[in-house]
Amino acid sequence: MKDLVQFLTEVDDELVLEKRLKALLTPNEIEEMLRRLKILELLEQGVPQRDIAKQLGVGIATVTRGSRAFKELKEA
Repeated sequence: MKDLVQFLTEVDDELVLEKRLKALLTPNEIEEMLRRLKILELLEQGVPQRDIAKQLGVGIATVTRGSRAFKELKEA
């Protein structure tokens, strides 16, 4: 994980960072990351988990996993 973080954070240029992410991830993986980011944003706004699942078209288990990750981020 350390190598990945270093690879992504050693650049200051947003376009270079985008190219690096596209080199590492498939389009589906990028979409999944964006969906997970949206889950975190909606949780931050206080949107109920069931509403998030319905709004994003994902299972409640996916949102619950996001909720656990969100709690861990807040504790860090």
